Amino acid sequence: MLASEHRTVHKNAIVLAMFGTTVETALKGLLNVREEINRAYPQTPVKIAFTSNIIRKIWQKRAADPMYAKAHPEVPYDILHVQGPLATIANLQDQGFDTIVVQPTHVAPAEEYLDLCEYIRGLNSIKTIKARFMPFHKLVVGRPALGTFGPQHPYSEDIKAVVEALEADAELARREKAALVYMGHGNDFFPSGGSYLQFQAQMRKTYPDVLTFIGTVEGFPGLDDVMAQLKHAGIKRVVLKPMMVVAGDHAMNDMAGSEPDSWKSVMVKAGIQVVPVLHGLGEQDAFARIYVDHAADAAADAGITLR
Repeated sequence: MLASEHRTVHKNAIVLAMFGTTVETALKGLLNVREEINRAYPQTPVKIAFTSNIIRKIWQKRAADPMYAKAHPEVPYDILHVQGPLATIANLQDQGFDTIVVQPTHVAPAEEYLDLCEYIRGLNSIKTIKARFMPFHKLVVGRPALGTFGPQHPYSEDIKAVVEALEADAELARREKAALVYMGHGNDFFPSGGSYLQFQAQMRKTYPDVLTFIGTVEGFPGLDDVMAQLKHAGIKRVVLKPMMVVAGDHAMNDMAGSEPDSWKSVMVKAGIQVVPVLHGLGEQDAFARIYVDHAADAAADAGITLR
């Protein structure tokens, strides 16, 4: 048997691990991130995975309904049939891709990101009797937008990069003569508020003529905290924008909906003029490129060459 028959050829791929969305119009935020990744690495296959179990189940139900696909031809096939990170990685491995960069598009290093890291850690723990039969040559995970823990890539620098990428938001608030209020997702069981508050502080430092606030749907800081700050600062007009990759259900309903408990309704009732922006961060090229940079860092740290 020729030695060449045992030669291992490593194949690279990228998995974009996204929280996901069920709102069709919000998909453009996710697809723009993929477009930026494709532009940076045109020779590397890029697959999308949704980390939210609830969102995947809704898409599975839609995929089983032939009328849905007919009514929504704008929805890409790989979104309609989207899988979770484990299934997506397994399919790539079965197709011969053994060198995979998993790049999350989460904003903060909280529950979804940490669970994803555990998935990758578990897969990397697989050992085989013969080394050449290991399922993965290299399987690594990148950082969320606001960075993560550890000395190699200081999260404070990642936060600064996000702030610089959102210069257009500050300019919009400046033109509107308004404060800038972001609504993040947050988490009731994980202290992600610290990352958001450091982001808020950096926004104020970088754009001192625009007063920036941030709150979250879940956990701290909440809407009550934001309202108290707005009242204290005497704010009468705000640009209200999701601190999320997509402008999905949270943005359309919790943030800018017509229900009396939406952020917009609460602010209007308090005498504040609201300029809602129903666009996710992923739609902004400068922000989407942050994930390109983080994928590049994860690959370089592992000695992976993406093309």
